[in-house]
This record gives sequence, structure tokens and C-alpha cells, in this order.
Amino acid sequence: MPDEKGFKTLNLALQGGGAHGAYTWGVLDALLEDSRVHIEGVSGTSAGAMNAVAMAHGFAQAAREFKDPREAQLAGAAKARETLARLWEGVGGMGTLMWGIPMPMAGAFMNVISQWFSPYQMNPLGINPLRKLLVKEVDFELIGATNAKQVFVCATNVRTGRGEIFNGKRLSADAVMASACLPMLFKAVEIDGEHYWDGGYSGNPAIYPLIYKTESADILLVQINPINHDILPDDAQEIMERMNEVTFNAGLLAELRAIEFVRRLLAEGKLDQRRYKNVLMHRIDGGSVLSPFGAASKMRTDMSFLKQLFTLGRDSGTRWLKSHFKDIGQRPTLKLADNA
Repeated sequence: MPDEKGFKTLNLALQGGGAHGAYTWGVLDALLEDSRVHIEGVSGTSAGAMNAVAMAHGFAQAAREFKDPREAQLAGAAKARETLARLWEGVGGMGTLMWGIPMPMAGAFMNVISQWFSPYQMNPLGINPLRKLLVKEVDFELIGATNAKQVFVCATNVRTGRGEIFNGKRLSADAVMASACLPMLFKAVEIDGEHYWDGGYSGNPAIYPLIYKTESADILLVQINPINHDILPDDAQEIMERMNEVTFNAGLLAELRAIEFVRRLLAEGKLDQRRYKNVLMHRIDGGSVLSPFGAASKMRTDMSFLKQLFTLGRDSGTRWLKSHFKDIGQRPTLKLADNA
């Protein structure tokens, strides 16, 4: 429901997918431009985590400068858009997400070389230019100090195999790098004596922190990994790509099934509505939009390509707002039974 200030509140769940995260950048730009939308919390994995902290940085800056909540909201949205643009422009200057290896060689190189060498051999110093860029653009201490947005970043603990959520004072550049750490490309990220790999193995993205740690019942999932794949993969690379899609969607689908189960029990009066949140799920499906580009393009970061994805994301975000803004706080628009 609209609050006394005239805007509606929702949470965001942002999937990871390498350079395809530029599509999510576009979606966020459209949402942030619409002054009727108030984002309470955001959960992100990998590229989704980078988008999440960049957005939170903008709102944290505004919270420090403005005391009036409405002024902070409007200024924060503008600053968040600026931070996201700077971050992705920085990514666009890197060439690819594989130490500068040019496309289209990067995908083939990874498939071949990862069979014989680990990142501990190929990159023993753990060099990752994304971390330097992230530290430059995002003030993690400020995000924690202002608490302008609830941010949850998922990474996978190598020892336990379980997803771990970093937020509050534990939110850091290392946590975001852990969330984006593909084990065949980068050394595991060490945080407080534990080692972490990509959060996509355990939650892409993790939904449950938004259920338990925020007030809003509405969650908008920005999905960039396709769930359905209508053509049977029949060569080695296509099979591997589809296996990765299935793996990185598994945790999400499990959570969607749980949400649907709880919603059904609440509707049947079998659960106490004072104790269980009736989650209203929404989705912007970027997976179907991005599928034609192929999995190898997730490592392509030339600025022309990122801008193309940004435009696609903005269009999707604008269409979603036009079709479903009225549904926020009223009803879910994602049919979980069909997707879980």
C-alpha cells in the first residue's frame, strides 16, 4: 500500500551472472528513477551483490547529507544511479572479467585451461581488478553506519558448502568478491579464517533474509539466468552451460517452493498470520531476454555491450512498473507454482 508520503515499498532480489549484471543495472536505473518506489532491502549474489552495494552506497551518501526522509529518498535514488553508472563504466574499461583476455577467446580459454590449471597456479597473487574498482566506488563503512538500506550478500562457505549472508558490519569488499568468486577463475576469498566461493552455488540470490529481516512483504526478483531451456544441448560447451544454469538456479527454486508452500498454508488458515509473512513475489525475467547472447557473453565487458544490456534492462524495468506498480502491496505477480 502507498504510505503517507505517496510511495510504495518493496525489496529487491538480484541474481548474479557476470557481465549480464549490466541488465540489472538498467532495471535498477528505471526503478530508482520512479519516485513512487521505496526500496527497503536488497539481497544480491555475485554481480547482483555488486549492484546491491553500489545502490546502497548512493542512499548512504544521501542519508548522511539529508535529515528529511523524503529528501534523502529522492537524493539517494539519484546518487545510487550515479554510483551504478560509475561502477559499470569502470567494468567496461577492463576488457573482460578474465584478466584482460579478449573476447571471444575468453570462454574457450576458460574451458580448456581450467581442465589443467587452478587459479592457485594461474593467479597465485589473487589479482582481481574488480575489487580495486569496488573499493574505489563503494564506502562500506558508510553503508553500515547509516543503515539507509538493508543489504544482504550471499557467498558459499567452501568448508561447509552452505550459503552465508554478509550484512551490516560484516558487509565488505571481500564479502562481495567472495560472492563473485568462481572457483575455477579465482582463489577462494578468506574472511575471518573461512574461505568462500561464489554465492550462486547456495543462493542466487538468497530470498530468506528479505523475509525475516525486513517489513515489506513484496519482493521483486531480477532474474538473469534462464530457468527454461527449450533446445536440448548436444555439444560439450552447451551441455556445460546448461549444467551451470541449473546449478545456479537450484537454490532460488528451492526457496520459491518454500514460499509457495507457506502461502498455501496461510490461505488455508493452517498457519498463524501473525508469525508468518505472506510474501508477495514479483519477477523481471531477464533470463529469456539475455539467453540469445549465450553464456560466454557473461565475460564480455566492452562498454558497447554493457550499454546494450543496460538499455534492455531499463526497458524491462519501465514495462514492469507500468504493468505492476499497482500490484505492489496488493498481490503477487509471479505464479510460484509455475516456476518452482
